[in-house]
Amino acid sequence: MFDLDQLFQKSDLISVIIQDVETREVLMLGFTNKEAVELTLKTGTAWFWSRSRQQLWNKGETSGNFLQVERVMTDCDTDTLLYLCRPDGPTCHTGARSCFFNEIPMNGKDDVP
Repeated sequence: MFDLDQLFQKSDLISVIIQDVETREVLMLGFTNKEAVELTLKTGTAWFWSRSRQQLWNKGETSGNFLQVERVMTDCDTDTLLYLCRPDGPTCHTGARSCFFNEIPMNGKDDVP
């Protein structure tokens, strides 16, 4: 059994990347604490810590667009999580499938041969 305390040795909050289990598209990035991870593992839906509201939240609790977590992985430093999920609908609060849709142009990108 994995010891969740390993995840929180450096900080009480860690990043969690949400990725679609089928397409591998990155859907969002959130923050989690130990209690939120425990709830995620127990319920099978993604729980996070809201830094702005200073409280736990279950993604989809108001919109109905839950993230069904199928796999949980950690990075090599054991300080970031990856949730491979099956989204019930749009992930972004704007209604977009992914939170990542605003592209920042690269300076000089078109100048490279």
